[in-house]
Amino acid sequence: MVNTLKGQYGSGIREANSYLGQNYMVVEPSIVSELLQILRDREQFDYCVDFTAVHYPEREKQFDLIWILYSFARNERIRVKALIADGESVPSAVSIWATANWLEREVYDMFGIRFDGHPDLKRILMPDGWKGHPLRKDYGIIQQDQEWVRANLGIESGQ
Repeated sequence: MVNTLKGQYGSGIREANSYLGQNYMVVEPSIVSELLQILRDREQFDYCVDFTAVHYPEREKQFDLIWILYSFARNERIRVKALIADGESVPSAVSIWATANWLEREVYDMFGIRFDGHPDLKRILMPDGWKGHPLRKDYGIIQQDQEWVRANLGIESGQ
């Protein structure tokens, strides 16, 4: 499967390997949407188990986006990873897997990453007025919590 995809996308698939029995691919953001569609339609990865991000503030491309997919027909998992810079967006995968809806909203809420074409991209865990994105490693959670509690509850935070 990976060799076929590498033949189709060439250097768009930067790395393909296995770690502890888990197959993964690192791909260019420009092909991720099309590749996810092919993985669902042609390779039978019919379930988006999870989608998340990891923040590395010291890198130029600060975020790893990670899709964890499962094929019931193949009884196999694969991870697809794309690296993006702060402020970049990627196409939404909601049209491919409905489960991507809330997963993308969580990544938006926690990291501030936008998904082009998402049907309702808004906070899902934090209150609407919350400033910033708490899972970024450069985020001052204690200061933000104290400000929000003071402004919205009228009390001092227990932090």
